[in-house]
Amino acid sequence: MPAPRVLHLDTGLTMRGGQYQVLQLLKGLKDGARLLAPEGSPLLEAARKLGVPAGPIDWRAVRAGSREADLIHCHDARSHTWAALRSRCPFVVSRRVAFPVKKGLPSWWKYRRAAHFLAISEAVKGTLLEAGVGPERISVVYDCTPIPERASDRTGGVVGIESDDPGKGGALLRQTGLEIQFSRDLAVDFATARVFVYVTDMEGLGSAALLAMAHGVPVVASNVGGLPEIVRHEETGLLVRNSAGEVAAAVRRILNEPGLADRLAAAGRALVESRFTMERMAADTLAVYRKVLN
Repeated sequence: MPAPRVLHLDTGLTMRGGQYQVLQLLKGLKDGARLLAPEGSPLLEAARKLGVPAGPIDWRAVRAGSREADLIHCHDARSHTWAALRSRCPFVVSRRVAFPVKKGLPSWWKYRRAAHFLAISEAVKGTLLEAGVGPERISVVYDCTPIPERASDRTGGVVGIESDDPGKGGALLRQTGLEIQFSRDLAVDFATARVFVYVTDMEGLGSAALLAMAHGVPVVASNVGGLPEIVRHEETGLLVRNSAGEVAAAVRRILNEPGLADRLAAAGRALVESRFTMERMAADTLAVYRKVLN
């Protein structure tokens, strides 16, 4: 069966988690994919280096591209709006955030126009259901993460995310009394990390936690959004409330109980290897495309 001709849309100007997932999907799908993204954006340049047909996004390109595609796949909110207004073919939308869908007539119209939604977690699916999207129009397609050949040697310290986003828990982590290495390059620092602590107000899934698990690093994470779907309490990590005392106690427990740390690290990496690979994400996405087109 030939691969469907799918036009991917993303309007992000930087390479954040969503753009990284688009790039992995383009690698996994291999055939039939084309990308429109902002000229000069890291995603557009990366796609071109992969050999994926790619060009700058604007209203006219979306309109023209939809005439040549079997399906459009929107990867962010703005491209969802553009497809709703301009597409001549069916379109699907990836939703990555767990906050509620906006209310009001424009949002209602925009969400009715999409043929199908790909939610990155059951938590995100729940927000779509609450917005009135029928369950037959939603599929959960989990993100993927790279899996390094070697797991962390866990000779380093406790790693957290360095972020300017106040919702990412930096202030709370500084109240724990823990010695935390705040990182802007997690893939590098996870090579030696002993624990990854991820405090956040809300999360669609938690790609940083997935990356830590892929490196065999035990995770302490907030019990919010989609995080409990990957950080299974006492199985693949420890879940906590956003309390400085509770976070500190969970981290110290992992530091002081080597057997627990070993067990969480092994189970987390095994879960990623079985469920959160590029191949699995591409296969699940392709199944959604065929469902919509058939």
